[in-house]
Formats: sequence, structure tokens, C-alpha cells
Amino acid sequence: MAGGAAPAPAPEALLCVLLWAAAAAGGGPGGSPAPGAFGRVYRGAVNISAERVYAFAYSSESGQVDAVRVYVNSSSENLQYPVLFVVRQQKGVLSWQVPLIFRGLYQRTYNYQEVSRTLCPSEPTPETGPSDQIIFVDVSSMAPFNVAYELLVTRLENFQLETNKAFNFTASPSQPQYFLYKFPQDVDSVIIKVVSDAVYPCSVVSVQDIVCPVYDLDHNVEFNGVYQSMTKQAAITVQRKDFPGEQFFVVFVIKPEDYACGGSVPSSIHGNVNRTWNLQRMKNLQVTIVPSIKKSVYVQAMFFSFLSFLSFYLGSVVVAFVHYISTDMKLTVPFGSVSIAGSGIMTSSHPITASTPEGSSYGAIDESGSSGGHQLSSPERGPPAGSDTDSSVEEESDFDTMPEIESDKNVIRTKVFLYLSDLSRKDRRIVSKKYKIYFWNIITIAVFYALPVIQLVITYQTVVNVTGNQDICYYNFMCAHPLGVLSAFNNILSNVGHMLLGFLFLLIVLRRDILHRRAMEMKDVYTLDYGIPKHFGLFYAMGIALMMEGVLSACYHVCPNYSNFQFDTSFMYMIAGLCMLKLYQTRHPDINASAYSAYASFAVVICLAVLGVVFGKNDMWFWVIFSMIHVLASLALSTQIYYMGRFKIGKCSDLGIFRRAAMVLYTDCIQQCSRPMYMDRMVLLIVGNLVNWSFAIFGLVYRPRDFASYILGIFICNLLLYLAFYIIMKLRSSEKLLPIPLFCIVATAVVWAAALYFFFQTLSSWEETPAESREKNRQCILLGFFDDHDIWHFLSAAALFFSFLVLLTLDDDLDAVRRDKIPVF
Repeated sequence: MAGGAAPAPAPEALLCVLLWAAAAAGGGPGGSPAPGAFGRVYRGAVNISAERVYAFAYSSESGQVDAVRVYVNSSSENLQYPVLFVVRQQKGVLSWQVPLIFRGLYQRTYNYQEVSRTLCPSEPTPETGPSDQIIFVDVSSMAPFNVAYELLVTRLENFQLETNKAFNFTASPSQPQYFLYKFPQDVDSVIIKVVSDAVYPCSVVSVQDIVCPVYDLDHNVEFNGVYQSMTKQAAITVQRKDFPGEQFFVVFVIKPEDYACGGSVPSSIHGNVNRTWNLQRMKNLQVTIVPSIKKSVYVQAMFFSFLSFLSFYLGSVVVAFVHYISTDMKLTVPFGSVSIAGSGIMTSSHPITASTPEGSSYGAIDESGSSGGHQLSSPERGPPAGSDTDSSVEEESDFDTMPEIESDKNVIRTKVFLYLSDLSRKDRRIVSKKYKIYFWNIITIAVFYALPVIQLVITYQTVVNVTGNQDICYYNFMCAHPLGVLSAFNNILSNVGHMLLGFLFLLIVLRRDILHRRAMEMKDVYTLDYGIPKHFGLFYAMGIALMMEGVLSACYHVCPNYSNFQFDTSFMYMIAGLCMLKLYQTRHPDINASAYSAYASFAVVICLAVLGVVFGKNDMWFWVIFSMIHVLASLALSTQIYYMGRFKIGKCSDLGIFRRAAMVLYTDCIQQCSRPMYMDRMVLLIVGNLVNWSFAIFGLVYRPRDFASYILGIFICNLLLYLAFYIIMKLRSSEKLLPIPLFCIVATAVVWAAALYFFFQTLSSWEETPAESREKNRQCILLGFFDDHDIWHFLSAAALFFSFLVLLTLDDDLDAVRRDKIPVF
């Protein structure tokens, strides 16, 4: 009626009647509900013939989410007759028993007498007025005797988490916690950051959709949503698009054992022993939800990545233009009177016979017009110019076309002082084809290796997205920015430098190759018989290897873990090996390893890496075998290098093999110990063997878990040792370093030093458990998008590029030096 009081709503009237009837019944054993009050402790006893029912009523405001927490306790430890608690709500039922039992390894059980659970909150209603809710709590037991209990029901005041506001709480295995978070209007992505001062007990952080029931116990927390284990730190990135309701629960569960987080594994103990020490497994946690980066940061990061490396293209164009201008100016000076830059000598008007056919041995120098130099034995003659045949006989043979060349090689290559003309006697065309096989083979290897890898990491990422198990992949979760189905797009984007700079290096090599071919077609005397012989097959292979390193590193970082770390290192082995082969081929063009044997060696190394991943953690027998292989391989390779490939003991069936081996050992190692025949080679090989034996002893003693990085360290140390030896010997031989290679050497050293600094800033480690790895996670440091490891990717790509340029330009000063004046070392 107008102006009068409105009648009470029907639900309120029904609630009042229900509570009055419950009060009249007194909550007796007949099962009629007794009215309950929030914040009051109820004590009682139940048995097989007596149970208790409590009714708790409350009102919630419009649009408000109210949560209720139930705390129960029972002093009974009788597992045969537990106290059963059943909570009935409007849309669900939640039940548990006390003692609450958790199971661990070896079926160990942990019993808890104190349990508290948060009830699934009612959804906010669009009504204008308050809504009434009622909760029934049933307490019962099948025990033939009385079992005491305590009951406390409270309303949570801080159930909804706020953005950028830290919230502290405690949890235990039997007292999990979860809270609600709603996305603000202007936020599309947030990062849930959880920290704790204590490493243990091990805990789990889960993000679940607003669905009842909430999985908040150790045995079911992995059934729904996204989760990760935690010791002292955890971080989960959540996007608005993944939750249609624009809200979610953050669940915190404490595990009854710590083995999942790297703690001690419990021993197998039989018997029903109550683990009372677990009752103290309380953990203090702090959760903070902060907005993640905006889409504009993704765009800025992509522009930064591409523009940074495209600047290398611009610099290369500038250098090429300056080189073109300077070369054009030199060509305007009369030919017979100019001092060629970098040669250190004045050229003769007729330095060499220009009528040498293209197919002839490009190490053969006409000595008729010169008084100095070393008289060479007449090498074999190839086919005349224009007959550039491509027969398989030439490719598959030992590249010698006359039978007496074998004795010629034995004489020449065992000379005390060797010059480049002694080791560049084979037909240029056939040797070039030999080195081009490196290029075509590495393309084939890349395709067959990369396709299964890509398929596998896509499967890994799919499993992570479907199961929600973020313990599968070892990201830096404090700086993992998702894009599409990828969980850490920044770690993938940072590998673009390897691909861009690898392609740029291919373009630089192609330019040199084209210029070299034009000079050969013009019968340019300095191209035919001066300087280091130009073979570009290995350089092309190095460029492809650099690009593939970027592809496979990106694949590894799709889901980095222990099983696929070899994807990130396989082409690193090949890069280091190809660089050493190229460095050796520079002054030994006729006796370098073939592509087939080189790639077969890389295959053996990768096989050893896989075996090391599987067996290298604890098996001593593997390290003994590997160390023996390492030492024997070092000795065998040293022998080949020392004797320029001419060391042959004889047939294994010959019984004099051991006598001849002893004679060689006595002659070269004992009789001439004070003055070896090849002093420089001996010094290099002694130092190299000491380094490799040290690696073998280190591996045998410490047995590092990261076997792939251990092998990579062996390759890199050998490469650096050989490069340092090469540069020192070059300077000892009165050769020069031109400005461009000198700049590249300095840039390589500086960039590698900076790159290694960021490499050793460990942000995760698959050698440990996922929870322990997350303790190392750090914030982004560049553009709010890239972390330390991303900067390592950027700098290592640039460092490898400069390293390749060092090998490409190191001997440019010899382009005007006759090959019989260039020493071999």
C-alpha cells in the first residue's frame, strides 16, 4: 500500500521460519539444523546415532562476491572412524574427513586433524537489492563412540585481490587458500607474482576459472587451469582473452612433501606411522598482481630487433662502397709501379706468366722472370681452359691426376719449411667443388634436422597449453611475454639476429665470390697466383649454420627443458668445427678434410652429446669411455696435423706395424725432443693436447650435468686456441693486419666479452627442479620486454658475425704476395 512498509520478501520469511524451527529443535541428534553464527566456535561430539547440522545465513550486496571459510578440528586420530563434514550450498556440495589424509611417495600417508576450506563463492546477481544465502554444515561419524570436533565458520573480508597491492596470508596442506581477481577495464594481461621467505614447504600456485568446485588440494590442484610449483618465487602471466568472465581464482596449495621442489626424497618406511611433523608445514606467502606490458611494447620490441640488425646491412653497404671507391682509384695508377696495399713489396712489371690456363695448378709460379723464391717441382697439368668438366671421377678421386704425384706429395709436405705453393698444387676447379659440398650438405642436414625439431617443440607447446602444467618448460617467468600460442615470445624474437646476420654474411661472401669469378675469367694474375686461394664453400656453410642456429635456438626456447637443450647446441658444434676447418684450410687448401668426413665427425659428436644427456648425469662408465675417446681423438688428430696427413704406419696385417710406430716415436719425439722437425706445429699441438686432456680430466672428476655445454666448451676453447696461434704466427711471419680485420678482431673480443657477461646471468636452469629454477627468474631489463638471456642472443649473434668476418678478411693483406712467399703454419 502507498506510504506503508513493504512486506518482507518471501525468501526472508522462509529463512526466518527455518531458523526458528532449527532453534526449537536445538540442533539435536535428530539431524534438524541449528542456527549458526559467523565467527563463533562450536564444539560437540558425534557418533553413529548422533549427527549435527548447522545453518548459516547471510545476505550479499548486489555485484558483491562473498566468500565463506570453514575451519574444523578433531582430536581423534582414528582412521577407521573419521569425522565427516559435508557443506551444502545453493549450487554445490563440498565434503572432507578429519583426519584428512594426504599421500606421498611410496604410499606414505600424512594425517591432519585441522582442516580449513574456502567455500566456492556465490556468483553476484544483477538484482537491485541484497540476496539471501544459506549454508548447511553436516557433522557426522560412523564411530560407535563419541568423537569430539570443533567448527568455526567465518566470512572472508579480503577475498578479492587488488591490482598492484600486495596481500599476505598463510597456508598449509590441509588449509589451502584461494582468492578472486577481476580484470580492470584497461588491463588485458596481468602477472601474478608470489614470493615467500622460506624455501620449504613446497607449494603450488594455480590459476583457475570461476567454476565450482575449486580444486584446492594436493591431489586435485592439477586437474584444472594453469599451475606451477614454487619454493620462494613464482610468476604466472594471465591474459584477459583466456577468461570469458574476465575474472579468475588464484589458488595456493602446500604439498605434503618437498621432493617435487628439490627437497629430500622420503625413504620408503613401512607401517602406519603418523607424520606429526607435517602439522607444522605452514608457509607465509605474499601475492601481488601487476599489469603486464601493452601491445605497443610488442611493436616497439619487434622494431628494435629488426632495425638493430638491419643497421649491420647499412654498415656493410657503406664499407662496400668505400672499398669500391678506393679500388677504382688504385686502378687509375699505372700497374707496373704501384705498391699493393698490404703486400709490403713492390710488384714487378712482369711478375708471372699471364698465359697460365685456368685449369692448371694455381700454385704453379713461373720462376723464369724472378731470381728469388723456392724452386718447385713441376705439378700436374689439368685440362685446358674452357673444359670445366663436372665428372664424378674428379669429385670422388683423391684429386690427383698423375700416379707419381703420391711420391711428390710425400716429398713436399714433409719439408721443414713449407710455403703455400707447396700445399696449393691441385686443380682449382676440383678443389672448389670439394669445398662446395660443405654448402650443399649443410643445407640437407639443416632441413632434415630442423623439421622434426619444429614438430616436436610445437607438440611441447601444445601440451603446455592444454594441460596447464608450466613445470614442463623452464622459462624466465618474470619476463615471459606470450603471443598467440607461444608462452615466451621474447625469447624467440631475440634469435632474429642470427638469421639476419647469417643471411648478411652469405651476401658478403657472395659478393666476394662474384668478384673472384670475374677476376678469374679475366685471367687476373693476382687472382690466379697470388694470395690465399679463394674457396668460398666453407664460408657459405658457415652462413647457413649461423642462420640455423637462430632457427634451432628459437625452437629450443619455445619450451626450454632438459630433453631438447641439444637443439640449441647442435649447430654451435658445427659452427665451431667449420671455423676451425676454415682456419686450417686457409694455408692447407689441398689437405683439408672432406665434407663427408667432417659432417660424419659432427654426427659422432652429436651422438655423444645425446648419450651424455641420457647417461652423463651419474654413470661413471660413460665418462671413462668418453674421456678415453677424447684423448685418443686428440692424439690422432695431432698426428695428422703434425705430419700434414702423410703419417702412414702401414697395413694392420703387417707384423712390423708396432716396430715402425716405435721407430717414429723414437725419431720424432725422443731423439729430436730438444728440437722437433716442425717446431711451430709441435708447440701448438702440445698446448692443444694439454687443454683437451685437462677437459677430459675435469669431466672425469666432476661429471658436469650439462654435458652439451661441456662439449661446446671443448670446441670453443680449441677454436680460440687455434685462432690465437694463427694470428701470432701471422705476425711472426711479418704479415700485417689491415684496418678491417683489425676492427673485426677488436669488435669480436668486445662483443664476446659483453655477450658472455649476460650469458652467465643465469635466469633458469633445467639442471634443477622447476621450482628451484624459478628462484633465479628476474625482471626484464630492456624495453620492459627482453631479459638478460635475450641480450645474450643479440650480442652472441653479432659476435659470431664479427668472428666470421675475421676469418673472411684476416689474410686480405696477402692478396699481392706470391704463394711461394706465404709460409704455412
